[in-house]
Amino acid sequence: MNTRLIGQTHVGAIGLGAMPMSVHGHMPDEAQSIRTIHAALDAGVTLIDTADAYTPSHDQVGHNERIVAKALASWSGDTSGVLVATKGGHTRTVDGGWQVNGRPDYLAEACDRSLKALGVEAIGLYQHHRPDPAVPYEETLGGLRDLLDAGKIVMAGISNANPEQIRLAHEILGGRLAGVQNQYSPRFRSSEPEIDVCEELEVAFLPWSPLGGISSASELGGQHAAFARVAAERGVSPQQVCLAWELARSPVVIPIPGASRPETIVDSAAAADIVLTADELALLA
Repeated sequence: MNTRLIGQTHVGAIGLGAMPMSVHGHMPDEAQSIRTIHAALDAGVTLIDTADAYTPSHDQVGHNERIVAKALASWSGDTSGVLVATKGGHTRTVDGGWQVNGRPDYLAEACDRSLKALGVEAIGLYQHHRPDPAVPYEETLGGLRDLLDAGKIVMAGISNANPEQIRLAHEILGGRLAGVQNQYSPRFRSSEPEIDVCEELEVAFLPWSPLGGISSASELGGQHAAFARVAAERGVSPQQVCLAWELARSPVVIPIPGASRPETIVDSAAAADIVLTADELALLA
């Protein structure tokens, strides 16, 4: 029987996207990042998403993964039900930029580094970060399949993929594609077709930047006034309404909002308890 995200407790809930802990210029210190992860776990979050490339500089690959590992090791609760997802195939340059590498041999190398950084024998969910135009996508997916077959990863996922790539991954992985991570938010809705394909194939869809990005999360009350209106009527934050709206989009959706402060992820996690009415959903459409 294939291991899937669908049917597990993560679906219909909120995950923690850990990118703000390592990439942005004013990133929090390690202690604050660990407090934030602990707050997420205390709030019932069971999915933490990271990547080897979430790092302040090119020579600190795996920085965020190591923080996640420290946070899990120091948390007082039971972490056996926590799924850690990471990604490989997106690289950092000396000047702080980004590049892609979809070669199967590089993906194997990156996976080995992530295993070491996370301190685990197998990665719960390993995702190819972004298609490499210089490498045929089926070759990259073959490398991901090899990691799955070797037992180095429990589940395989892809990111920044279109519907055709999702279907190809599902085929090459022998029906074992567990998740797709694409951008999706009130201001970025072009991933609607990908969500539909994921629902058809029973594959989890993990929206990255579900609040529209760190710099624009506060704009939910301005640019997207309907979210502020519903939030005011319910006495909750516009961010909670945004995440509840995404959860209502499909049963396969698992939003992964970024957080750099404990109070932020606690607020986001509470969105899992909000069930929007048909009238509210029509207003937010």
